[in-house]
Amino acid sequence: MSEIKRGRKNEVIGEVISDKMDKTVSVMIYRLVKHKKYGKFIRKTSVFKAHDENNVAKVGDKVRIYETRPLSKTKRWMLGEVMVAAEGDAQ
Repeated sequence: MSEIKRGRKNEVIGEVISDKMDKTVSVMIYRLVKHKKYGKFIRKTSVFKAHDENNVAKVGDKVRIYETRPLSKTKRWMLGEVMVAAEGDAQ
């Protein structure tokens, strides 16, 4: 059976700030927003909960996550890949 394509999924790149939950990581992303009055760009942050099936992402990793259907009350993203592993992770 072929997979149904439903358009392109939103993808963002961020940093893992918490991996204490089972199969879930918290990912912080930055975005630039222009101030209405002064025109200066302000860096805003958002924290998303992402599903990590195999618990591969660790704190400090740079990861790509993509939007998916609601998996829980707060979890609407899924881990795509670990792009850069955190320093000092070798054991």
